[in-house]
Amino acid sequence: MPGTRNSGRRPKPTHLKLVEGKHYRLNKREPVPDGALCEAPAILNNEQREAWNYAIKHAPQGLLKRLDAGTLQCWAVAKCLHDEAVAALQSSPRIIKSPSGMPVQSPWLQILNKQAGIMQRLSLDLGFSPAARARISIDDYDQSDPTDRFFGD
Repeated sequence: MPGTRNSGRRPKPTHLKLVEGKHYRLNKREPVPDGALCEAPAILNNEQREAWNYAIKHAPQGLLKRLDAGTLQCWAVAKCLHDEAVAALQSSPRIIKSPSGMPVQSPWLQILNKQAGIMQRLSLDLGFSPAARARISIDDYDQSDPTDRFFGD
């Protein structure tokens, strides 16, 4: 049916397939972007740079590439906004009164939920996650042994 999502399992990242010994299920045309991702963009504030650096430090080595800079920047901003909403909710009620006196949900809950969703989706969008990269094929990509890029020479 048009517009419906596939409810099957998400593909496993290539490096997990290799660890499990499932070499027959590898995408031999999976793209491998160039250039390691290191420096945070100058536009980020100190907290956002900390989130960026945390992601760089804790991501699997070689996973994040320059191509991922915009995605990681959005993730870092969303993480900081999420953290701010968490802190605000710890010191304020979740239900507040509107100007008319009706009880309403705190705006911080909406911010928290929105940023959590953004952070989660960014790991899957545009090849940001290893599982997403494993689904992509490039016709003219030739790689004789798909494990070489993980284990080197």
